[in-house]
Amino acid sequence: MSEEILINVTPRETRVALIENGMLQEVHVERASRRGYVGNIYKGKVGRVMPGMQAAFVEIGLERAAFLHASDIVRPAVAMINDNGDGVPAPVPPISELVRDGQEIIVQVVKDPIGTKGARLTTHLSIPSRYLVLLPYSKVLGVSARIEDEAERTRLKDLLTAHLVEPRAGYIVRTNAEGEPWEALAEDIDYLGKSWNAIRQSIERGRVGERVYEDMGLTLRVLRDMVKLSIEKVHIDSRETFERAQHFVRQFTPELAERVEHYTGERPIFDLYSVDDEIQKALRKNVPLKSGGYLIVDQTEAMTTIDVNTGGFLGTRNLEETVFRTNLEAAQAAARQLRLRNLGGIIIIDFIDMIDEEHRRQVLRQLQKSMASDHVKTTVCDMSPLGLVEMTRKRTTESLERQLCEACSTCGGRGSVKTAETVTYEIFRDITRAVRQFEAQQLLVLAAPKVVNRILEEESAAVAELEEFLGKTIRFQPEEHYSQEQYDVVVL
Repeated sequence: MSEEILINVTPRETRVALIENGMLQEVHVERASRRGYVGNIYKGKVGRVMPGMQAAFVEIGLERAAFLHASDIVRPAVAMINDNGDGVPAPVPPISELVRDGQEIIVQVVKDPIGTKGARLTTHLSIPSRYLVLLPYSKVLGVSARIEDEAERTRLKDLLTAHLVEPRAGYIVRTNAEGEPWEALAEDIDYLGKSWNAIRQSIERGRVGERVYEDMGLTLRVLRDMVKLSIEKVHIDSRETFERAQHFVRQFTPELAERVEHYTGERPIFDLYSVDDEIQKALRKNVPLKSGGYLIVDQTEAMTTIDVNTGGFLGTRNLEETVFRTNLEAAQAAARQLRLRNLGGIIIIDFIDMIDEEHRRQVLRQLQKSMASDHVKTTVCDMSPLGLVEMTRKRTTESLERQLCEACSTCGGRGSVKTAETVTYEIFRDITRAVRQFEAQQLLVLAAPKVVNRILEEESAAVAELEEFLGKTIRFQPEEHYSQEQYDVVVL
């Protein structure tokens, strides 16, 4: 599989595109005015303990208080088995036994503020490097679940166990470490040790509400987390950013240094693979399939739904074969859309009903296979009798749409507006209400041109009846800047 990374840098925004086999798969955006908080460590203060929620709200200097659940708090060493001795972890104590109001606490952001929710926190700190993740408050030695080869997992675990006889901290081996020698891991251990010492000094000096550690900017995070041997090229269109990236790569992954290039072409870098066009398509609900079918992607606060439709695809054999082929293509397209749009949380995919049980299994396998290359943790459940597939995808940042768009000022984010007819009858009711409430000689109604035109043309008889009933004169004035639902009834 051919993979490239394009990095577009402007003074206020950095954008990263991951291209696989010539097709855009992921987009990451970071703006100077709204940098994410995930990975940052803060010296916070507990603002309020909520026993009923087993959680506390912590002030860390952000606009909204952040959320800390009891299960995300480091506890003193406790017995890890219950009274039966069967290896079941001890239950989480009440939150009031773990923290108290006004307490200073060191926390790390694991999920950015999303919508009206504050950031999600943990006291289980973790510091990532190229091949390892340092767990300063733990002594666990583990290997990423994404490394599936059992022999390789054992090799990496044995390397850590052999060289860290009495580990003072825990380490998780990252996917990037697959096939790497001990020397590469040792360099990371040294780097992480120095980083943690610097963080501890910042904690000692820092004041409540201050950030004591900030994760790298988007460009360096991409080089650390996404650049692996399968990446053929990383193109960066900023000389300054390219030089910074070169220094970083030479320091940590010198074998990949030649793959990082400064893009100097006249065409904008994102035009190479029509990235901007693909981003525009990713902001639409309708996703056309090559067969003629299509997906409808609907993101709500609670979940994301993807509806599969055959559209104009008639097939060449029979209905069951047509449905099967559409669902196979939809499974691939849905997996791509989840990555491209950065959709997380609960996701429901409504495939077209299939009678053949083998077809259902193949569609589910295709979905799982297509999700395998996703960098984000996903869980796919079995298909229900109704053809629904429930899945979850870890959400740490806002979706692409939520980053680039805002709720429509006309419809308020509903995705629809009241018809001119509905608004007309609302105006009639408000006119009656105004006359009963205020002394008025006449009334002036300001509304959108479409609404005013409808009233004067189709509802002229109703207006005459209303004037006669109220004994008042009513004038209508179109306002170009009014939305279709907006109007004012003015008493004169």
